[in-house]
Amino acid sequence: MTIPPFEDRAPADDRITAYDERHFVTYLRILDAAQEGADWTDVAALVFGLDAAAEPERAQQVHDSHLARARWMTERGYKHLLDKSRER
Repeated sequence: MTIPPFEDRAPADDRITAYDERHFVTYLRILDAAQEGADWTDVAALVFGLDAAAEPERAQQVHDSHLARARWMTERGYKHLLDKSRER
């Protein structure tokens, strides 16, 4: 599965961004992996195509920031989606 281009850090906005919208599936994959107890280095490789042995700091930053954003989506971000759907 190919993911859209990604930044080293996921957004930290208090609203859902276009980046978030492009990465909904990415966030779901990361959340699923975390729930299953997958090793972050495996997730970085499978989801982002990053080699944690070659780029440990970058791989962990990418993984951790996207996992944090995915969790934010489940805790707060989804409310913005609901608001958006009501506006239509």
